[in-house]
Amino acid sequence: MSADSDASDSPNSPSTVTHSPAAAPSGSDSAGSLFDRVLVVTADTDAGRAAVDAGVEIAATHGASVDALYVVDTTEHWDMAVERHEREGETLVEAAESRGAAVGVDVDKWFRYGTAHEEVLDFAASHDADLIVVGSARRTGLDRLVHPETLPV
Repeated sequence: MSADSDASDSPNSPSTVTHSPAAAPSGSDSAGSLFDRVLVVTADTDAGRAAVDAGVEIAATHGASVDALYVVDTTEHWDMAVERHEREGETLVEAAESRGAAVGVDVDKWFRYGTAHEEVLDFAASHDADLIVVGSARRTGLDRLVHPETLPV
């Protein structure tokens, strides 16, 4: 297991794309590959497990390696909550490594501590990730109306 605490000074951020099976090349030749390093953000949800599957599949298709990252949310100041998240994260990155090994993809396991979105972007920039794969639960129209999300543009 690798611990990571480097801060990134890189102004470049990797592209964030949506996985589309139609966009993947048919061969696994990495010479013309779009991605060399795929960052997969792990989470203990159906969407998080789907992200691991999609990220490993993309990496296998492109001959890339995978960085499986779990961010321990430190906004919860409870020691027991943080310890629970650490155990959960250990299980999730181990599962990602096993999933990669099953299809011949190298998976490096990483932990970060902090706020998820900040740590993911910092990690991606400092480790030259070409692609970030994150699971997202679909929300209903009513849920989006009642609880809108605002994103800076």
